[in-house]
Amino acid sequence: MAYDGIITYAITKELREKILLGKIEKIYQPGSEEILIHLHTRNGNFRLFISCNNQSARVCLTDNKYENPDSPPVFCMLLRKHLQGGRITDIRQKDSERIIEIDIEAQNELGFSTCKRLIIEVMSRHSHIVLIDMESGKIIDSIKRISIDVNRYRQLLPGIEYKYPPEQDKLPFKKVGKDTLLPHDEKAIMSRVGGISPAIACEMLSYCLNKSDVSIKSTRPAARLCEIIDSVENGTFTPIIYFDTNDLPIEFHLSDLSEYEDLQSKTFTGISECAEYFYYHRDVSNMIRQKSMPLIKIVSTAINKAHLKKQKLNEDLLKAENSDKYQLYGELITANIHSIKSGDKITQVTNYYDNKPINIPLDEKLSPAKNAQKYFKKYSKAKTAIHEKKIQLHDNNNDLSYLESVLLNIENADTIAELDVIREELRDTGYVKKRAKFSKNKKRTKPNPTKYTLSDGTTVLVGHNNIENDYLTTKLADKTDIWMHAKDIPGSHVIIRLERERTLENLPADIIYEAASIAAYHSKSRDSENIPVDYVPVRYVKKPSGAKPGMVIFTNNQTVYVSPKLPDDTNNNIN
Repeated sequence: MAYDGIITYAITKELREKILLGKIEKIYQPGSEEILIHLHTRNGNFRLFISCNNQSARVCLTDNKYENPDSPPVFCMLLRKHLQGGRITDIRQKDSERIIEIDIEAQNELGFSTCKRLIIEVMSRHSHIVLIDMESGKIIDSIKRISIDVNRYRQLLPGIEYKYPPEQDKLPFKKVGKDTLLPHDEKAIMSRVGGISPAIACEMLSYCLNKSDVSIKSTRPAARLCEIIDSVENGTFTPIIYFDTNDLPIEFHLSDLSEYEDLQSKTFTGISECAEYFYYHRDVSNMIRQKSMPLIKIVSTAINKAHLKKQKLNEDLLKAENSDKYQLYGELITANIHSIKSGDKITQVTNYYDNKPINIPLDEKLSPAKNAQKYFKKYSKAKTAIHEKKIQLHDNNNDLSYLESVLLNIENADTIAELDVIREELRDTGYVKKRAKFSKNKKRTKPNPTKYTLSDGTTVLVGHNNIENDYLTTKLADKTDIWMHAKDIPGSHVIIRLERERTLENLPADIIYEAASIAAYHSKSRDSENIPVDYVPVRYVKKPSGAKPGMVIFTNNQTVYVSPKLPDDTNNNIN
């Protein structure tokens, strides 16, 4: 529980300093439980983000971009009606609770001044955003309506008088002094002091380690809490985020936390910046994981089917390639037809190729001549099957290569937008069913390859998915640019952009190796060493007619062996 009463206290103080008396310009509702308010103040323009999602409830300023629905939800329209054009007159924290109140003075349809209060309760699964009329104290509406069937003590419905959540019998953290006696136990501190998170309770106890004096054990936890509160009041705190081994944010607060001192961390200048970074990246990571799992399942299932088909085709080919005996049987039956009797189940004749006796099975219902014809037909059918099976095997191998490249792209996706592009690609290729409302005229996401700058200033572009790979190779790259790809393994298309006077012949070897290391990094063998990478001028790279996205053929290629590595200078979001 990172967003505790102390974080709320710091956020409220920051909001008062930056957006108090600010004018509400626009209001959006990006998600069902999220509000984004654009503000104009004397200090500049700000965007206030409010969420009551049970996993990421928060109030903070943000610079992140959020996609808004085509039509605004009902609660968003209500906020626009009552608040848009209004001015923020006060921002405060309710006692030591995770509740922020924002008072707004606006005008109604008749031009009369009205006072509204936006109340944000940041309480995990009990979080709410409520708009009330300050004069009557009644609820205008809430983003999540709570009826008496859900909560008998407290309903959040239009027209009902607003009631605060029930108070807990705890000492507010703002009233804790340095000499306040606190128990030497994390759970006991949590049950005694209100508005603190388990991480802060643990941090308070860290002051008591290796202390033998009972009085020190009782007072030091309170002293540490007072230090944190003083840092908020004086503006001397340094927000910090801690990350796990997968670089996912797991905790943040206003000061160092001894509990996480061995983990990787990142500090920030402001609490809003820290809070938004924490929740935004955690939410994005969770959303990427959630959205990628169905795609991984679809592609993995298709890969398994392709492997089974490959195995079956190889078995059929092996049987067909052993069909020469049928031609021999037909020839030998024809040569010895005078000595074979109708109704025989087997006949023994001499193989005139090696002068050895051979037994030939016969169909007793057929004459010797028809038995010979039967074997000739089986031989002819087998030869036709060899040709057809080889074509099917070739197509299946291409499908397998394509699916493995898609799986790699899904696993390497860093944004929701990249996964959306991959899903569209799978729809186009028939691996994902098109929804009834899916429009062919839907606006496609503009290709946005990653850009790298090599040591001599040369630009290298890398595709995130097969759609971008096609765009890079067949549309963006010049014929004289250099195309690269990890040899015989799934990976991204890599383009070295060359100036007009530069060609492959005069390109320094170290630049080729540097770019090849990027291609190896963006391949399935990222964690390996000594990876072969093919490179060739773009004019020798062709996309066969009807080939799936990202699939190309090339000639006149050369190969280098490198270890995966990225240059230091990386710039994403290049159009």
